[in-house]
Amino acid sequence: MTTTQPLLQPVRLGALELSNSVVMAPMTRARAQNAELAPTDLHATYYAQRAGAGLIVTEGTWVNTDAIGFINVPGIYSDTQTAGWVKVTEAVHEAGGRIVSQFGHVGAASHPDHFGGRLPAGPSAINPGEKSFTPSGPKDTVTPRAYTAAEIAATIADYRHAAENARRAGFDGVEIHAQQSQLIPQFLNPRLNQRTDAYGGSSEKRAQFLLDILDAVGDVWGSDRVSVKMSPTWDNGGTFTADEEALADYDQLFKKLSDSNLAYLHLLGTPGTIEERIALFSRYRAHYQGNIVANLGFTQALGNEILDHGIVNAVSFAEPFIANPDLVERFAQGHPLADGDRGTYYAGHSEGYTDYPAFTAN
Repeated sequence: MTTTQPLLQPVRLGALELSNSVVMAPMTRARAQNAELAPTDLHATYYAQRAGAGLIVTEGTWVNTDAIGFINVPGIYSDTQTAGWVKVTEAVHEAGGRIVSQFGHVGAASHPDHFGGRLPAGPSAINPGEKSFTPSGPKDTVTPRAYTAAEIAATIADYRHAAENARRAGFDGVEIHAQQSQLIPQFLNPRLNQRTDAYGGSSEKRAQFLLDILDAVGDVWGSDRVSVKMSPTWDNGGTFTADEEALADYDQLFKKLSDSNLAYLHLLGTPGTIEERIALFSRYRAHYQGNIVANLGFTQALGNEILDHGIVNAVSFAEPFIANPDLVERFAQGHPLADGDRGTYYAGHSEGYTDYPAFTAN
């Protein structure tokens, strides 16, 4: 195997020692088709097949029942779910891989259909203008109720409990889902967070929810096994806009997070040329001094090139891992990549999930 490519070089992210610099990004695959929303033997097979990645980040998993906003996505709040994840981590470790659990909570981007008619909650009673994937199909979000102070404290405690479950399940660390339109970005967003308490009113206070979650999870794991995935340039054309004010708020938050000794910061870029990607990640790097994992639309060539520039430490790939369980080996040997079947990304059992083969020469 040729190891001259930057993507194939080992890297240390906090306490995580990776055999290469290729990270499998979190991807919702909707295969927890059971009442307990627990991972199954099928999940164990799927993740173990992809253990050649330097690090696997699981699909976003629910930290409590109020976090749910998509059908058939597993959680990590119950004993049954935790037992299911034990099978996953054991399979990945046996295959020589490393895996961290991503914690998700969609907050106001959920829908009453997930809660028997009860309203979802957000930082304030403001509709985020998103869609929720309900049992009867995609539906527009509604105006949520605002979290009480007690509910915020309880939610932070649920993140801590999820962290404890992740340790029991044998994960190597955890990643906090704080990207796109989920609950944490809702708290960071001045259009959606109009609170006047300790969690709103200024960019610093809007960030306090994330910082308190990091403290709670870090108490369980140690900060060097905790990471955060964020998307400063996420723009839904309405409540989330990547204007200069929003980017400046992220700049300040990254400076604050630089003092947190995280394993890494997992950051979405934007599609574009290598020059455009370098410019954006250079901005991130100017404010965050820890490890950065770059994400969004990278090819093998783009990944190697941005690593060569020394502004990020690893690169994550999502969709290429669906149809190429042996993605790192294909990178190493120069084998072509297979295309995935989009019709089975969020539906089916093993079809389009665990039935993609490793490369074999004709």
